[in-house]
Amino acid sequence: MFVAIMGYGVVGSGVAALLKCNREIISRRTGKNETVDIKYILDLREFPGDENEKLIIHDFSIIENDPEVGIVVETMGGLHPAYEFVLACLKAGKSVATSNKELVAEKGCELLRVAAENNVNFMFEASVGGGIPIIRPITRCLSANEIYEVAGILNGTTNFILTKMFSENVSFESALAEAQKLGYAEKDPSADVDGIDALRKICILASLCFGNHVYPRGIHTEGIRNIKPEDVEYARQMDSVIKLIASASKDSSGKINILVSPAIIKNGGPMASTGGVFNAVLVRGNAVGDVVFYGRGAGDMPTASAVVADIIDCALHSDVTKRFGWDDEIPGQVAPYSGFTAPFYVRAQGNREITEKVFGNAAEFISAGAGELVFRTQPMPVSELEAKLSETGCKILSVIRITDY
Repeated sequence: MFVAIMGYGVVGSGVAALLKCNREIISRRTGKNETVDIKYILDLREFPGDENEKLIIHDFSIIENDPEVGIVVETMGGLHPAYEFVLACLKAGKSVATSNKELVAEKGCELLRVAAENNVNFMFEASVGGGIPIIRPITRCLSANEIYEVAGILNGTTNFILTKMFSENVSFESALAEAQKLGYAEKDPSADVDGIDALRKICILASLCFGNHVYPRGIHTEGIRNIKPEDVEYARQMDSVIKLIASASKDSSGKINILVSPAIIKNGGPMASTGGVFNAVLVRGNAVGDVVFYGRGAGDMPTASAVVADIIDCALHSDVTKRFGWDDEIPGQVAPYSGFTAPFYVRAQGNREITEKVFGNAAEFISAGAGELVFRTQPMPVSELEAKLSETGCKILSVIRITDY
């Protein structure tokens, strides 16, 4: 059985290494007792001296037109040309396993449909949690449940930075520099620290859990650049931590409330105790209750583990299309952020008496002194919070939602 790998970076090279080191195990688990061999590796670069140097090609059409290649691994990243290549592979009758969260978040519905039309499979276990199994548990183990909420720490870089800020009392800038030095953060860390990576992942999970494609566009997304040491200290006084949480839930009207933002979480729960580069995903079902999946959300071998599991699944189902995924989006299915309701932490500069008068019993002061006010509100919609804060005339320094995860 031949596979091709498109993209020989961190994940692609990890897939190649795992296929080699677990060759016999993988062969047995394909159900056909035949080896899984790499025939081509597509990349723009040359790899002189690499053990797979002779497999490197630069022309995608070689993969597209080779009938011996039945499974293609896409680990290129980005939307283009990954989308065009994957689409062509599916139409050519080849199953695809990808780790590309941007591709799945933007084009997943279409690619699943094309795969079904061509009796092949489009698999993406590695696109959300890296090595953490989450797609299969949702579609199989939890399939008897109505899932009404999914949330998690979906980005290891931001979790490392926030953990560092709490454990060593350093600034965001210092923690980011450390993450870059250790290779956890890119030179341009925007996709991570601005919440874009987590947004794509929660859109995939929301699509899977709620049955219709949820696109990243227009969804409220905050990163962690504005988290200050003062916020860390006040969260500590609240016996809490701050995490970047991506969450999606369905309300009684069928609307999806979905966002990515920092959140204050009480110590003692699974999210609060998830530190460093680790990720955690919470799924809430009407029968099972809360289920949490925890592990390394990135890295060459953890992510390769999920990709190779998809390869095995594709091999096992080479003569049948797996029926899972979601339908097209429903216009207006995402609730406006202005209606999102939660308690909030507020740090501001202003007059306490005016602020107390505006909020009344809806605010509990944590600290007030030297012109700085820190308080937590009762649960209220974002629109109400913003109106009240405007009425106080305060200079707002920080607003962070408070969750029960």
